Amino acid sequence: MKRFVRLFAELDQTTKTTAKVDALARYFDEAPERDRLWTIALLSGRRPKRTVTTRLLRAWAAERAGLPPWMVEESYPIVGDLAETIALILPEPARDSDMALSEWIDIVRGLARLPEPERREAILDAWDRLPARARFVFNKLITGGFRMGVSQKLMTRALSRSTGIAESDLAHRLMGEWRPETTSFEALIRAPDPVAELSKPYPFYLAYQLDHGPRDLDTPPGEWAGERKWDGIRGQLVLRGGQHFLWSRGEELMTDRFPELARLTDFVPPGTVIDGEVLAWADGRPMTFNALQKRIGRKSVPKKLLSEAPVILCAYDLLEWHGADIRARPFDERRALLDALVADLPDEAPLRASPLLDFADWDALARIRQQSRAHNAEGIMLKRRDAPYRDGRRKGDWWKWKVDPLVIDAVMIYAQQGHGRRANLFTDFTFAVWDGDALVPFTKAYSGLTDAEFRKITCWVRRNTLERYGPVRQVAPEHVFEIAFEGIQESPRHKSGVALRFPRMARWRHDKPPAEANTLTDLKEMLAAYG
Repeated sequence: MKRFVRLFAELDQTTKTTAKVDALARYFDEAPERDRLWTIALLSGRRPKRTVTTRLLRAWAAERAGLPPWMVEESYPIVGDLAETIALILPEPARDSDMALSEWIDIVRGLARLPEPERREAILDAWDRLPARARFVFNKLITGGFRMGVSQKLMTRALSRSTGIAESDLAHRLMGEWRPETTSFEALIRAPDPVAELSKPYPFYLAYQLDHGPRDLDTPPGEWAGERKWDGIRGQLVLRGGQHFLWSRGEELMTDRFPELARLTDFVPPGTVIDGEVLAWADGRPMTFNALQKRIGRKSVPKKLLSEAPVILCAYDLLEWHGADIRARPFDERRALLDALVADLPDEAPLRASPLLDFADWDALARIRQQSRAHNAEGIMLKRRDAPYRDGRRKGDWWKWKVDPLVIDAVMIYAQQGHGRRANLFTDFTFAVWDGDALVPFTKAYSGLTDAEFRKITCWVRRNTLERYGPVRQVAPEHVFEIAFEGIQESPRHKSGVALRFPRMARWRHDKPPAEANTLTDLKEMLAAYG
């Protein structure tokens, strides 16, 4: 555990990529195999399940620290992190421990099988044996909110340096549905399971945003292929051994959620892997994301929903063909194979190729981009015709040129403090629009402002609080913010009747008084136009 805690501190104390890779590589060189395996799991989102509620943790910490519960509750929003709050208030440990990270994780996982009194004793015993920083890490393991400020790409780079295995090979081996409880470091890194290989997807290639349009590319339009950026769920369809597997970009297996795609095993040969977008589809065109969203999170889909929002895979790349990895081949070649595959399919096959756009120059592409919302798309994708299919987010070959977001001016009416490094600032706000003379809340947002703006609004909130409701403060309705968002949908759960996709604060409207903010009618008109 001491070695892992030291790694955690090194990663937390630097923002330099090279320093993080160096620290991880040293750790992978020195740590026991089970600790290395669990570290890879933690950095790739495979955390132990939460085994104790935060309510119990707060109560036990207050008891051990000899503090009244209200004091712990007041301290939590100031510190901004429950794991850190508990680590700070506990007394010095009574003894030391040399247990490894994997042994502590075994204890955390075993808590689920214990009755509450024994869980309490196990956690109090752990707190008595760990110094403050190690307690913080242990508490993170319990609460399941583990973040170390390292992307999987950096972790893979460090692991490559330590093992001598190519980054691309490691990225592929770490994909899929593996768990540290059921494999070993050696099996995962050096000897992949042939059965697991059957379903394993390839690392997704991710595009960067073109902020100022394609003229910044300094290459002629003829070197690029363009297609619409569809508003669905990015997915990779794997067909091997007579079976099919559908993976999300977040490495979640979602095969059972979209049973329509099972029919593709009848039409597409085994040894095929397709990258594309799962779209709700009707009458030969994509439906809105709102239709697809009804199916997100469901492990089984009722017949009614299957008929209301049937799905297809809108394919835009071919990664494996007849069992061969073809990612290194140019995009034009891969695309030609994909088009030939789709051209031979019957209409009932739930697979379409994303149409390539016809444009002679960037002005023509800009005009096509302006029509994106009419096609239920988010914008344009540009792909270099001679480029391979890479892994991760890499600049140069794939770019996304999204349409400008929808915007609305709203009045801030509630504020709440943030978490982590922004725990002492008010960063989470609730916004409202006018309905007659009343302000109706319709969304929350917590990103988009600079640190200086957050500090300024925090000072104002502290001076202009009208009421307090736990950590939430009601404030005087004096400030207008422009709220940007990607989509709008009907929502009976919200008082306003609408819900926004990806709302954020685009700017602080110092130039606009609250009376000139938008209305609920404006929101409903947006819903009719874009919902």
